[in-house]
Amino acid sequence: MDLRRRVKHLQALALAYQQDPGLVGAKQLTILRAHVENIWNTYTEAFGRKAVEEGNKSEVTTSDESDSDIDEDGEILEPDYDVLQEMGDESMRLTSEMMDQADEKREEAFNALEKGHLQRALELFTEAIKLNPQSSVMYVNRASVFVKLKKPTAAIRDCNKASAINPKSVLPYKWRGKAYILLGQWKKAAEDFTTACQWGCDEETKALLQMVQLRLQKIVEGHRKYEQKQQLKSIQEQLEKVRLALEEQESVQREENSWDKMARAGQKHLKFIFMLVDPRMLMAFLDVVWNPENIYRYQKKNFLIKLTHKP
Repeated sequence: MDLRRRVKHLQALALAYQQDPGLVGAKQLTILRAHVENIWNTYTEAFGRKAVEEGNKSEVTTSDESDSDIDEDGEILEPDYDVLQEMGDESMRLTSEMMDQADEKREEAFNALEKGHLQRALELFTEAIKLNPQSSVMYVNRASVFVKLKKPTAAIRDCNKASAINPKSVLPYKWRGKAYILLGQWKKAAEDFTTACQWGCDEETKALLQMVQLRLQKIVEGHRKYEQKQQLKSIQEQLEKVRLALEEQESVQREENSWDKMARAGQKHLKFIFMLVDPRMLMAFLDVVWNPENIYRYQKKNFLIKLTHKP
């Protein structure tokens, strides 16, 4: 029988004992309480030790990323709602000259990135977007800078815009997935990386997908272990309640049995005590004390015969 079912049965028994203490004898209660303690020890040793051993194990590290902006074990960031980047006006009439100027700003932004000037690159990508608001690549490029600046919410906003302009582009899903990682939204990140890989992606995106999937597995396993510990704690508490209830009933019945023995002993000698306080018995006793030869007078008296008669 499963241990959980056994615990439920024992709880029902404990409740029955509380309602009717005379349900079983003290000897049976002792055996049952020993049975409960045995279950307690078995369950604690089986699951408690396992939980401790698992808790002491170090987390398994995931695959290395050679050139990634994402630190798997990095701090989870709060959403950066305060960052409201400028968006281009898609309704504006686009000229070839504006497109050329946007490409020039884009090249300048890449040069700034190579020098590590992230804020300058961000400004240049914004200028490029204003010149060519119909280019999804411009939004993706700026999103990549937001990711490097640890501004994931702004990056997601740009990726959403880029995906709306070109739904079949892989890059918005890749960079949005990275932004979701910064926010600790592993499931959404996995969905974006999966979509990107379905349409064709690079090795970095594949590695990111594997990393996120491993992290999700760890989260699921962590929840499972937590639930198992909570279940173990609940079962231990239930067993302890049952054990204490049985111990209490055993003590009560032991006390009741002790009083029963005293009562039976008292009943056994009660008749003799009553006969001793009989006035006729007292008079006969005093007569014999003063006149020992008078003892023969009382040999056939009924009250003396009852006193000396052995059942």
